[in-house]
Amino acid sequence: MNPEERERVIVRTSIVGIVANVLLVAFKAVVGLAANSIAIVLDAVNNLTDALSSVITIIGAKLAGKKPDKDHPLGHGRYEYLSAMVIVAIVLYAGITSLVESIRKIIEPEVADYSIVTLVIVAAAVIVKIVLGRYVSAKGKQVDSGSLVASGKDALFDAAISTSVLAAALIFLATGISLEAYVGVIISIVIIKAGIDMLRETLDDILGHRPDPDLARGIKRTVCADPDVLGAYDLLLDSYGPDLTVGAVHVEVPDTMTAAEIDAMTRRLQAAVYAEHRIALATVGIYSHNTTDDDVAEMQSAITRRVMGHGGVLQMHGFFVDVEKRRVSFDIIIDFDVANRDELYCHISEEVKELYPDYDFNITLDRDLSD
Repeated sequence: MNPEERERVIVRTSIVGIVANVLLVAFKAVVGLAANSIAIVLDAVNNLTDALSSVITIIGAKLAGKKPDKDHPLGHGRYEYLSAMVIVAIVLYAGITSLVESIRKIIEPEVADYSIVTLVIVAAAVIVKIVLGRYVSAKGKQVDSGSLVASGKDALFDAAISTSVLAAALIFLATGISLEAYVGVIISIVIIKAGIDMLRETLDDILGHRPDPDLARGIKRTVCADPDVLGAYDLLLDSYGPDLTVGAVHVEVPDTMTAAEIDAMTRRLQAAVYAEHRIALATVGIYSHNTTDDDVAEMQSAITRRVMGHGGVLQMHGFFVDVEKRRVSFDIIIDFDVANRDELYCHISEEVKELYPDYDFNITLDRDLSD
């Protein structure tokens, strides 16, 4: 789906959400005030935040869809992350203020006055929210919009909240026990939790996080399928919005390859990765692999055994020996769970240097970027 069509789908779906939520707000607010029901009023406030979220989603989609320019050559896709942060702020504000009001109602209780019309409207709201939630979530997955998926999940949460309001009303009518304010507390906590979860996900997108393991393995399989590639390492993916992810990867190739052959291979890899995964490989780094010296192969085996014998070492790669200059280079990846990664790295470096004291070593402590 092209960016223009994706934007249209997001806008259309968000408008449907806005209309549905505004109608629910109007009905619930009137009914809640008439029945003196704090739970129904807070449910209306929750729907109002959903409507505002949809408005912000539209604004974010419009801004994210702007064409690249001189100052932003990679486009404006990250506006969607900023719009998600605004939505988080609205949700958290609504949840906190609702919680304060609900606690006040527990301290100073007021009796609600339910009617058949009230119950019918709340029940209808449950059905509307279930249908709306499924629709918005499906559209969000279709166009890979985190904001829409989050809105869809929120709508399904709202259905559960409205169900609890309806249950509280039925319990009051049957027993005379008022759970209004307590249901309001539960609603508030659910809203706050949803806001915190959205905040965590959005911060992950802004800060950068490990790529999806299946995607990372798929990209590496695509790269390693090239006949000239001996191994793929250091995969790095950087998202500039849902429509653009830029990647970098190191590949190990025979030391007999010419610059022209490497250039042709690089272009093949970029084309293959984009065709299969829609990832733009901006950089293909090169590790040269010794192929003609048996002594170097024996040295690599000995060093690999020593390095990988340490717990917490996940991988060793990029091994190359410059025989004339007597210089050895390779990278090691140490698990982030190791308490002192730098200390282990220094210990390994000293061990390897003692193993081959006549060589200079250039050992890089690499990051565990992907599975």
